[in-house]
Amino acid sequence: MENTQQETRKPCLTLALETSCDETSAAVVADGRIVLSNIISSQIPVHQKYGGVVPEIASRKHIENVLPVIDQALKEAGIALTDISAIGVTYGPGLVGALLVGVSVAKALSFAAGIPLVGVNHLEGHIFANFLAHPKLEPPFMALVVSGGHTSLVHVKGYNEFTLLGQTRDDAAGEAFDKVARVMKLPYPGGPYIDALAAKGNPEAIAFPRALSGKNSFEFSFSGLKSAVLNYLNSAAQKQEEINTADVAASFQAAVIDVLVSKSLQAAAVCGVGQIVLAGGVAANSGLKAKVGYECQQAGISFYYPDPILCTDNAAMIACRAYYQHQIGDYADLHLNAKPSLKLGAREIVT
Repeated sequence: MENTQQETRKPCLTLALETSCDETSAAVVADGRIVLSNIISSQIPVHQKYGGVVPEIASRKHIENVLPVIDQALKEAGIALTDISAIGVTYGPGLVGALLVGVSVAKALSFAAGIPLVGVNHLEGHIFANFLAHPKLEPPFMALVVSGGHTSLVHVKGYNEFTLLGQTRDDAAGEAFDKVARVMKLPYPGGPYIDALAAKGNPEAIAFPRALSGKNSFEFSFSGLKSAVLNYLNSAAQKQEEINTADVAASFQAAVIDVLVSKSLQAAAVCGVGQIVLAGGVAANSGLKAKVGYECQQAGISFYYPDPILCTDNAAMIACRAYYQHQIGDYADLHLNAKPSLKLGAREIVT
């Protein structure tokens, strides 16, 4: 009897590590888009008492957590290391000590198991989180990357073709959120607390500045806004005036969001793309998602953003990015090193 059954194709499995800041994460992703596991060990409770991330402590915690996190990721995915087709790892940008932990472990695994190594740019990983959340999403699109360390507008022309249109000149949006929250005596990380408080306030109560708001200017600046909030709070305290913290939070957040949204829409129009995606930790901000969604709907532009778990640092997004690099042979060798100031689009390729 003739065998009519076709051999089942094996999925391409990518194991990835993410240790750029204060989350130790390992994930297994199939064919670039199907998350089989995404284990995240957060250090937020450790750093909260310091009001921010302490690099030396973060590095030490990564050393403690990285191997158990990898074991858990493989176990949850139901596979062995020998089933993996590629190993991806964040090698920048980020905290140099933290990055070195992930890079060192990834290189060791790659060498020991004979599996190709892929060095992944953290910012590109954030953008690619959208492919996990939206399996039918395809380039080209405009990506707004907003996190604690970065605020950038990126024209994603293809899976491996990016153009950086503009970025922050000083504070990133998430950094501004955390600094304002600290002055307002809100817990770390401050972004979610500002977002929740802003929902109770009047966004037009205080006229905070919108820097670099000129037409077709794609750079950002939030240090002046941060200073304006601090000056307002200090002035009110000196005059013994009552401060409506909800109004302060709402007005500050509105100033940040207005600039982010207007520049994103302008960039999409200039580049002629009909899709905008959010990426990075601040992509979880409810006010930002609502504003971008509304403006995109008015402009007839499709809008995408990741699930909250994929907005913060995680290895699943790194695995997704690594898969598409693996497809074109964009590998790193065992000389791969941490690059804390890595620029978007930079590569480590075997020659």
